[in-house]
Parts: sequence; C-alpha cells; structure tokens
Amino acid sequence: QVQLVESGGGLVAPGASLRLACTGSGPTFSTSFMAWFRQAPGNEREFVGAITYTGFTTYYARSVKGRFTISRNSAMNTVYLQMNNLKPEDTAVYYCAAGRYENDYDQTKNYDYWGQGTQVTVSS
Repeated sequence: QVQLVESGGGLVAPGASLRLACTGSGPTFSTSFMAWFRQAPGNEREFVGAITYTGFTTYYARSVKGRFTISRNSAMNTVYLQMNNLKPEDTAVYYCAAGRYENDYDQTKNYDYWGQGTQVTVSS
C-alpha cells in the first residue's frame, strides 16, 4: 500500500513558476515508478511526466518538455514537479501516481495509487 499527498498548487500569473511536491508513505514507495498527471475541467486525465525509482530516467509530455522538471528525493520520500514559464493552458488539478512498471508510463492504467490532487491555476 502506498499513500500519496500532493502540495504546492496555487494561483499564479502566466510566466510564473510553481513547484509541486508529492510525499509518499508505505513500504514500496521508494521503489515505485512515479508520475504526474493533470486534469482540466471537461478533459480526460493526461500524462505530464514520470520518473524511475532510481531517478535516472525521466519522461515528459510534449506540451511541457523544456518547461517542467520531475525529480525525486528518496530520503524524503518525495517526488517534485518544477513548473516554469506556466501558461493558462497548464491550469488543471495535478495528481501524482505510483506504479510498479515503466511500461505504458503515460497511461493511467499503469498506476495503482493516486493522490487527492492539487489545483494549479494560471491566470492574469
């Protein structure tokens, strides 16, 4: 069992930065494949980024590559999403997720555990 809690969301202006954090607990968190997804009103949940349990390999959606960075601190049981140059279209509820495999990393079906989400709003 893995429990996940996201934090760090908020209201920011276009061009600003935010860092989201996902703190996990449970015996398998440190070896879990972790990801961030987001969901805007009326849209399906979409992949943002993912990171292997070692932290050596990361994946990003095309829409955020070059602006967002995913990282993890295993000692703190935390995964981060640094978001720079935010755009209004980044507005969504952001969820972290934990899974066992790297296959299908951009698919929600790959993940067994989800956090409750944190709202990010980008607006002037």
